[in-house]
Amino acid sequence: MKKIILAISGASATTLAMKFLKEAQKSAECYVILSNGAKLVAQKERGEDLRARIEELGVRVYEEEEMEAGVASGSFGVSAMAVIPTSMNTLAKIAYGIGDELISRCACVMLKERKTLLLAPREMPLSPIALENMSKLASLGVIIAPPILGYYSGAESLESMENFLVGKWLDVLGVENELYERWRDR
Repeated sequence: MKKIILAISGASATTLAMKFLKEAQKSAECYVILSNGAKLVAQKERGEDLRARIEELGVRVYEEEEMEAGVASGSFGVSAMAVIPTSMNTLAKIAYGIGDELISRCACVMLKERKTLLLAPREMPLSPIALENMSKLASLGVIIAPPILGYYSGAESLESMENFLVGKWLDVLGVENELYERWRDR
């Protein structure tokens, strides 16, 4: 079974992270790293205790200060990591190899180990600095996959649009799902 790290940084859209986690854990062993910013955003946006919600799913949660965590080691055997949503601060740290907290440390390990790393930047509009950082990371093999809607999926509600986004992210990580209708000859 694949081991996947889901890191939730302090950008808007923690709801997408939770949808991703619920679907990914159906066929992968999942570990979550929660930033302090993510906890604050979830409280402000949804009035919820994000850590408690994740723990209800039976998933191991790490705080950003837990630098000694097993997931921070290449020998832990993680297959892939997704940072959903990705704040511009977290993206910049990863782009410059600053591993000063658990999310950026694990991302640096993923790069070092040549493992799949997906970032879902949640910002609009994008600054030239953010675009430069994304370009740098993409040239290193990082998958830059912001939550951009694909209308070909026939999404007619917010939930179906979110399913499309989460399904695309899972596809990239090789996790089977049937969250959205794929393109086909009509």
